[in-house]
Amino acid sequence: MTKKPDAVVVAGVGMMPVGEHWDLSLRQLALEAISAARLDSGGLRPQALYVANMLSPALSGQSHLGPLLADFAGMRGVEASTIEASGASGGVAVRQAYLALMSGAIDVALVLGVEKVTDKGSSQVQAALATATDAEYEAVQGVTPSTQAALLMQRYFYEYGAPEDSLAGFSITAHLNAVTNPDAMFRKAIRREQYASAPIVSEPLNTFDVAPLADGAAALVLARAAALPNGQEYPQVEIVGSATATSALALHDRPDPLDLTAAAQSAQTALMQAELSPEDIGLFELHDSFSIFAALSLEAAGFAERGKGWKLAQNGDISLTGHIPIGTFGGSKARGDPGGATGIYQLVEASRQLQGRANENQVPDAATAMTQCLGGSGATASTHILRRVT
Repeated sequence: MTKKPDAVVVAGVGMMPVGEHWDLSLRQLALEAISAARLDSGGLRPQALYVANMLSPALSGQSHLGPLLADFAGMRGVEASTIEASGASGGVAVRQAYLALMSGAIDVALVLGVEKVTDKGSSQVQAALATATDAEYEAVQGVTPSTQAALLMQRYFYEYGAPEDSLAGFSITAHLNAVTNPDAMFRKAIRREQYASAPIVSEPLNTFDVAPLADGAAALVLARAAALPNGQEYPQVEIVGSATATSALALHDRPDPLDLTAAAQSAQTALMQAELSPEDIGLFELHDSFSIFAALSLEAAGFAERGKGWKLAQNGDISLTGHIPIGTFGGSKARGDPGGATGIYQLVEASRQLQGRANENQVPDAATAMTQCLGGSGATASTHILRRVT
């Protein structure tokens, strides 16, 4: 399909491996990703910077990241702002850039996701993560994202009669995909027996159900198609659907905690904008900070019926050559969890797939992709649909 002059396209991508970057500060991580994305774009000059971040005020003592990182990256004076929506921060930031570009207010935007967490101890990180729950009713009782995921797993098993190891396939697939991703945090395949014997984090959640939170930065240069220079090396990728939705923050305020209504609403809206159905999507970069969210996201986005998302992980449907590949570079589970930058990593990876730049992780003949990131336990969901254009 040929791109339209006013279409919003991915002009450049860049990312740092997610990991323990003890030798790099938050601003240095950001600069690496920004520089890579701008180089990949052919030197386009952004007119606005959107920074996605969740944890910097709590863990780095630094807010007001927009001007800080714009200045550090040599873009002093550019319009810049910080977007916070927990784990959905990256997707929401892309949504804001997309709206600005579609309106014609700007021609080129840079969207950055960055997190720096490994300089702090586990208790500090868990306390910071808990701020994404309802402070007055959940966090005060000791609820954390891990305990929320465990509660959802327990309810899922109870409601649908799924076996206790029913979610193992998500972790196994993620680690298998990460083996051939040189930037993945855990490049080692795991077996079902290892999953079954893994230590419990919060019953029934075990360590292989939990993505490793670590440092990371990823960036996208987005542009109106008319602003692109001629002769770009790779096929262009257009954003053809963009939607964000919300639901109740606290789990106990939702009529059905297993129904990710924000994820369903944002997916349906984005698909409608793109004039596509779930059957038209070639790959799905979903939010797998905990394995239960992989199953729930597949169901909410329309790839599986309620209570049957786990079955897609049993028969190869989510593999690189399956019906709906997910986490094609390892996802948050094995590539590493970059917190509020997750949505940017997803779009970078999906763009590389559609451009044919995924190397050994390439999904054959990938032409369309969906990305979806979640904030908290799904209170915010941001979905994007990408399509390769000629």
